[in-house]
Amino acid sequence: MKPAWSGKNVFPWGHERRFNTYSSYFMNLYGTRVQKLSIDAGFTCPNRDGSKGRGGCTYCNNDAFNPSYCKPSKSITQQIEEGIIFHRNRYRRADKYLAYFQAYSNTYAPLETLKKLYEEALSYPGVIGLVIGTRPDCIDDEKLHYLKVLSGRCYLALEYGIESCYNKTLERINRGHTFEEAEKAVRATAELGINTGVHFILGLPGESKEEMLAEADIISRLPLTTVKFHQLQIIRGTTMEKEYRKKPEDFQLFTLDEYIDFFIRFLERLNPSIVVERFTGEVPPRFLAGPGWGEKRTDQVMNLIEKRLEALDTWQGRLYKP
Repeated sequence: MKPAWSGKNVFPWGHERRFNTYSSYFMNLYGTRVQKLSIDAGFTCPNRDGSKGRGGCTYCNNDAFNPSYCKPSKSITQQIEEGIIFHRNRYRRADKYLAYFQAYSNTYAPLETLKKLYEEALSYPGVIGLVIGTRPDCIDDEKLHYLKVLSGRCYLALEYGIESCYNKTLERINRGHTFEEAEKAVRATAELGINTGVHFILGLPGESKEEMLAEADIISRLPLTTVKFHQLQIIRGTTMEKEYRKKPEDFQLFTLDEYIDFFIRFLERLNPSIVVERFTGEVPPRFLAGPGWGEKRTDQVMNLIEKRLEALDTWQGRLYKP
């Protein structure tokens, strides 16, 4: 059965791809490709420095996803310069850039420190905005109101790591916050008109597929601009690697085919107004301590999911119930 908006450019997001894509979102905003440039500004997290805990989240090893040019010993300007070269060499050329403060919690500092870092990034030619990765417990009214003002002169998005909708899981992976705290931060951010993104991991230990699928309904009720999904991967050097080696039966890791089938079911239930930035995560093979998906890159997995959506004649939000 075709959607009621069937035809050319039929889906609510204004193009024929079967999910609300991140690239098209920016094409609609700016009429050109926009490239994110990752930055490691030397932040830490409250569950690493002892404020809430030590050791960080059990799955986390930032070296596994930080591009090679990202080092806190380099200035923001130098990382942007090298990031532009990195992406020009590997990907299609972009005309506009977003400075992506990615590593750890990028609002976890005094406001004056944050202002200096953000303003340095925005002063670089071609940088049209910021994407700031952080935690729900690293934001407050003062910082939110500053970011609201800043968003009046550039693109700005706050991206909250939440990872799961279930407190039992958040406690197990040592997140140091509850889902209720995360929801409060998301709503407070969105109410100020700031673009709001979240990040979730699918396949965390202790969650059934039915529980994970139910998260689509919970996420759909949040006032989100964007969302990222990653499949769980066991990363070397993490507490989770030790747990996995000690008790692998606790982990139900997705095979590629299983993940594609599951994610399509998930996507069918997801609010179609939410822009989906990523379906999967990718780390260099040397960081994997558990089974992976071979040589499959993120864009290849996305293509496989899109082909399956086409074959099944389904799309993001087909089963969504407001």
